[in-house]
Amino acid sequence: MSVATSPFVLPILMLIVSNIFMTFAWYGHLSYATAPLWMAVIVSWGLAFFEYWFAVPANRIGHAVYSAAQLKTMQEVITLVVFAGFSVFWLKEPLGWNHAVGFSLIAAGAWFIFLGK
Repeated sequence: MSVATSPFVLPILMLIVSNIFMTFAWYGHLSYATAPLWMAVIVSWGLAFFEYWFAVPANRIGHAVYSAAQLKTMQEVITLVVFAGFSVFWLKEPLGWNHAVGFSLIAAGAWFIFLGK
């Protein structure tokens, strides 16, 4: 078994991919503000379909070695990391010191979730 297919690593990789899809589904349309809202909803829904193809198996595989709370915590931290990059590179919205502090506090909270196991 390679490291990438380990039940410890594969869910993390799959959650990263799922979060990329979901971030584009939820926020990608903001770069196309002139597109009709119905089109943004349909495109977002289509992207979310693919997000589920990664998120659901990631949680199923990951639950063999992580608790549900740990999986959810990973997902939230990954979401923040993916969103931070998306915000800067796709939306061209800079992140400031307050974002760094807030994200750091969330990461500190995540650390506590993993103390018990």
